[in-house]
Amino acid sequence: MTVSLGSIGTSLPYATSSASGQRSGAPSNKADASPAKADSPTEAIKARAQGAESDASLDDSDLAELRDLKSRDREVRAHESAHQSAGGQHAGAASFTYTRGPDGAQYATEGEVPIDISPVSGNPQATIDKMRTVRAAALAPAQPSSQDRQVAAQAMQILLQAQVERAEESGRATSSAGAEEGDTPASASHAAGATYRRVEGLTGLESDEPTTAFQATA
Repeated sequence: MTVSLGSIGTSLPYATSSASGQRSGAPSNKADASPAKADSPTEAIKARAQGAESDASLDDSDLAELRDLKSRDREVRAHESAHQSAGGQHAGAASFTYTRGPDGAQYATEGEVPIDISPVSGNPQATIDKMRTVRAAALAPAQPSSQDRQVAAQAMQILLQAQVERAEESGRATSSAGAEEGDTPASASHAAGATYRRVEGLTGLESDEPTTAFQATA
């Protein structure tokens, strides 16, 4: 099963509503305000480079918005990169949702990284190791989102269940080995009693004094 690790949960003051596509806290006559999926990171970089040329013509509110967008873009990318790095082979490629800035460039404002949290069938130890990695990946960013924390909690539940399964397997293996060697609790107790009686009998032949308790040594 694959779930998504989400980007930071804080929103920009002009964040786009997923329902209406209109920004709050910003003039309504801005063009291309709704989030958009960029065709590729390369195109987004090119658009930013072209938009930089017009930064000088932006008013104060536009410049403030642009600074926030650039800051958010860096945070989102760093957030998803942390997930990917910690998740290793269990994490997929990051995907982003972009918002067009006043300079015409698109900036990442949301992101997610898919990660596999399915147990390893028939191998509790491998499941434990995998869930440790998944949990570390979920909590890797400096500011894990609520979705990240949910994934971390889910991974911990699977990890604990795998630990129980591992303990049960270990118990069955120990019982099986003991049965093959005839070293069950009942047989061990019987053997100890027989040894005690033998030693007691030998001691009684050598002396009329009461024998002391038999103490096995390691």
